[in-house]
Amino acid sequence: MVLGQARITDEGVANLKTRVGSYFKGEYIFAHNHMMTKDGIAHWCDGIGDYRNPLYRDPNYAAKTKYGTIVAPPCSLNSILNVSGMRVGGLPGVHSFHSGWDWLWLKPVYLNDTITGTYRPVDIVEKKSEFALRTVIIYAEGIYRNQRDEIVARCIGWSIRAERGTARDQGKYKEIKQYWITPEMQAQIEDMMEKEEIRGANPRYWEDVNVGDTTQPLVKGPLGVGEMMAWAHSIGGGGEVHAFKVRSLRKHPAWGWKNPETGASETIDQVHEQEEAAKGIAIPAAYDVGAQRNSWVSQGITNWMGDDGFLKNLYCEYRRFNVYGDIQFIKAKVTRKYEKDGEHLVDMDAWAENQRGEVTAPGKATVALPSKTAKKGK
Repeated sequence: MVLGQARITDEGVANLKTRVGSYFKGEYIFAHNHMMTKDGIAHWCDGIGDYRNPLYRDPNYAAKTKYGTIVAPPCSLNSILNVSGMRVGGLPGVHSFHSGWDWLWLKPVYLNDTITGTYRPVDIVEKKSEFALRTVIIYAEGIYRNQRDEIVARCIGWSIRAERGTARDQGKYKEIKQYWITPEMQAQIEDMMEKEEIRGANPRYWEDVNVGDTTQPLVKGPLGVGEMMAWAHSIGGGGEVHAFKVRSLRKHPAWGWKNPETGASETIDQVHEQEEAAKGIAIPAAYDVGAQRNSWVSQGITNWMGDDGFLKNLYCEYRRFNVYGDIQFIKAKVTRKYEKDGEHLVDMDAWAENQRGEVTAPGKATVALPSKTAKKGK
């Protein structure tokens, strides 16, 4: 096992709890983005595979929408501030998994909006886990404001801290084998991608939606290093290298590990690119970032709702690992429709499901849709 083997201690947890409520004053290390530029928005879309929605890319098309300009996809705020609980620190050498997001969007983010974010831990909870026995869940809150000091979104994100050695000994995922794609599955993926539906300028009216309606499934994968590098660059990451890596590892030695093939010091984020690193936390192969899968789920909903819809809330948990070779099918189903505070709303179950039929990221969403009645002024 190439990664450090630190333990969760009572003292470490007590120290973590002293940080609850305190705002983080440093710079998010991967942040490259403070203004939602045309190129930055397109770069984000490229990173999650959202290639076809012209509302995010085409200024001539967007000028004819209700926004009058390009807008940023909901989860692209992650390129400015990633709210996961990881930045709270503490428990050196104990692994951290981003495990969920609960987003509330209040206003659209327009082209060239300048966005700032604040970050603070809000809760620390201990929990018994089948994966690693004693774990600690760290909840954090991010608030995003535009240049007019308007709050455009709020995000609660959480991470689970788990002992690497204990996870290895438990062996929860030891039977998982990397998926070898068949010609039939490859053909299915290509067909689904070719037929991906973007609702776009064709309004999806609230009156036309029924409980039980489902979205057209969206396919992502097979996951590989290309998908991970595209994601990392879309959020301003891509790995810490050269002097930046040296400085980080000197400051946080337990964040590093020694590559057994080269002897080089590496940062722990290589669990998303290198198999040996992932095996150090008892995962059979390199795996995705939970926020990435969450962003795919949001794309499935924005594809369905069209330009006149607005994604208000998305809650998503990451229950199983999405390892290299896995394919994710993004699905959603309408569970409720109602009116509230003058808005016409639908609630949805939304999730990512892998090729084994396992739900890897269950979630729930609320979408505001245009109304035919409101359109007529009644």
